[in-house]
Amino acid sequence: MRILTLIAGIVCLFAVLLDAFQTIILPRRASGRFRLTRLFFISTWRPWVLLTGRLRDPRNREAAFSYYGPMSLIFLLVMWAGVMVIGFALLFYALGSPFNDSAQGAGFQSDLYVSGTTLFTLGLGDVLPLSALARELVILEAGTGLGFLAVVMGYFPVLYAAFSRREVSISLLDARAGSPPTAAELLRRHSFEGGDQALSQLLVEWERWSAELLESHISYPLLCYFRSQHNNQSWISALTAMLDTSALLIAGVRGHQARQAQLTFAMARHALVDLSQIFSLPPLNDAPDRLPAKRYEQLYDLLCQSGVSVCRDDLSMERLREMRALYEGYAAALSDYLCMPLSPWIADQPHKDNWLAVAKLRAQTEAANSPSRPLSSGPASGPESGKKEPHTIASLVDDHHDF
Repeated sequence: MRILTLIAGIVCLFAVLLDAFQTIILPRRASGRFRLTRLFFISTWRPWVLLTGRLRDPRNREAAFSYYGPMSLIFLLVMWAGVMVIGFALLFYALGSPFNDSAQGAGFQSDLYVSGTTLFTLGLGDVLPLSALARELVILEAGTGLGFLAVVMGYFPVLYAAFSRREVSISLLDARAGSPPTAAELLRRHSFEGGDQALSQLLVEWERWSAELLESHISYPLLCYFRSQHNNQSWISALTAMLDTSALLIAGVRGHQARQAQLTFAMARHALVDLSQIFSLPPLNDAPDRLPAKRYEQLYDLLCQSGVSVCRDDLSMERLREMRALYEGYAAALSDYLCMPLSPWIADQPHKDNWLAVAKLRAQTEAANSPSRPLSSGPASGPESGKKEPHTIASLVDDHHDF
């Protein structure tokens, strides 16, 4: 019995230390089907989805989803600490509970108490070890607890720094592709003179963003559960929108240098496929078609009205369908698993963006400084003055985001 208890304690400690090393320190994808972290997310995410799905209000439902990432981080650390406390307690019990406990006597409860106070470096001193081996084991546990706390303190800043870098580019995409971001809106807003260069530069930035997303989220898969600041934004929808744009530039737009679109597409698809493999998600090939023939015609008309030169040969739609088949299945699988909706190709209900309010104010400023406008030395008077609407800081409040 003592030997089995000793083996069980060693297995608990080895499982926790290996899992914590792979999750926090190892800078590559962790492997193993029976890792504690993997079992933790399998056993908690699905129940959380079922519980949250009962909420009818979309805002409350999205807010509940946003709690899971930070809360799972806390409970994951609690799980690691709890298993380590039990592991060392089993080792103490295998040694015959070698402690002098005047309060409740020697036994497994006393071993748990000593293990807990030692791991968290409390050192109350009310229970004393009676053997040299027990003293050495207490010292080992105290050092393990101190190292565990130090690693955890360094783990939080790394996670939130990676999350912040991810969200900055998603927020910047709002004024360039709408919210939620769509390929149609991104191309339409870059149809101005010199827009090709701006679009190419944006694709360069998102190629690097996709590479950073791949490296950070492979090393720390917990970040995949962290939601964006606004309900109509997510890293999956942003990544899919850039894949849609790159696929459209490669397969159906004339007059644009597609070299950078190919590089961005390759990197973004690489990130999408590898992240779906983290959760063992096969591509979801039976998902609803995001761009049926009718929507494709609508997309074509919208781009033509915006001045985008779209290829209109008989095989353009087939080429785009082949490009979409390379990534849409993985995007749909991640979207279904993480409950993050994918961005459409065309916004069904366009929202007013914050940058448009700023552009309106700038247009009024240019009109006021126009040479054809008479100068005024004082405030306007007369009946026309009452028709002017004052512009305050409140008019710049972003009214399209759903917090």
